[in-house]
Amino acid sequence: MTERFTVTYHVRSDAASIEARAQGIAVEQSVEMPLAAVDEPSVLTDIVGKVEGIGDLGNGLFSVRIGLALATIGTDPGQFLNMLFGNTSLQDDVTLRDCDVPARFDPGPGTSALRTRLGVPARAFTGSALKPQGLPAERLAGLAERFALGALDFIKDDHGLADQAYSPFAVRVPMIAASVARAVRSTGHLTRYIPSLTGDLEQMRAQARIARDHGLDCMMVAPMVAGFSAVRALARAFPEVTFFAHPSMGGAARIAPELLIGKLFPALGCGAVIFPVYGGRFGYSPETCRELAANARPALAVPAGGITLNRVPELLDFFGPDTMLLIGGSLLLARDRITEESAAFAHAVASHGNTGHGH
Repeated sequence: MTERFTVTYHVRSDAASIEARAQGIAVEQSVEMPLAAVDEPSVLTDIVGKVEGIGDLGNGLFSVRIGLALATIGTDPGQFLNMLFGNTSLQDDVTLRDCDVPARFDPGPGTSALRTRLGVPARAFTGSALKPQGLPAERLAGLAERFALGALDFIKDDHGLADQAYSPFAVRVPMIAASVARAVRSTGHLTRYIPSLTGDLEQMRAQARIARDHGLDCMMVAPMVAGFSAVRALARAFPEVTFFAHPSMGGAARIAPELLIGKLFPALGCGAVIFPVYGGRFGYSPETCRELAANARPALAVPAGGITLNRVPELLDFFGPDTMLLIGGSLLLARDRITEESAAFAHAVASHGNTGHGH
């Protein structure tokens, strides 16, 4: 019997055409040729996609469930994405809404691993970002140390930081790692620095080795920029590392973020996923954020994108403790008081946990 996994699409259509439209998607996402031209019976029975169900969502929108053969994806996450939404992504009446993630794509070290490393058994995590790009490595290292002295849990590169002439990776990362380590010796708080890996797979592997050699066990990558197969290769090459998935380019295709960021990024081996929080500057709804965070776990859910200190209790009540709140610009506005504001952020999260909030 053919093993299949189910993919759900939302399709705009009229009721009279939806069955033919669904069958067209099933064929396009499997053999992409007229079935009458297929002369191998096993291909027709085992490889061609099967329409498993059609639901009317109202207002000309339908939910279409297609069963695709597991054999068509092999073990390559890039091919998995291709089968999910390859040619059909070129048809503007279809959105990829959900799918079953095959068991062969196991998530990497997630929330529990981070809790063990940082000695944080229950509360939510705190984090901030090093900005803006354009600063030399020395300035970024100084900023990181000030954040770390405020006892934040994580300090990550802004996703715009790469291997640039004004701050080369091989210079910047060792310098920031040293500055954070110095702050850790001062505070006793096990702050982690998360460098951003960029470039092709060979370059990212070399960067990951530099980061690992300087004692770092958390790194960030943007799967939609780096490529699914490359991210999976990194996760397999560095199993001791928790990879934080950045959502850059995550809005450039008609793939529901609850699926793309919540399910597919962890399936690449990423143990934490960063995503835009509701009420911030990117327009995700509370419902989208709730489903995305639930889909991501056991990976760590990391809401970001315009969070301010006064929203900490609200967001911890909403997301619960298996969360890292990422506050960037709001802390940077403190300028000379970054360490004090970081400490206030850390205290707000710790205090909230001690009052029994969250779920």
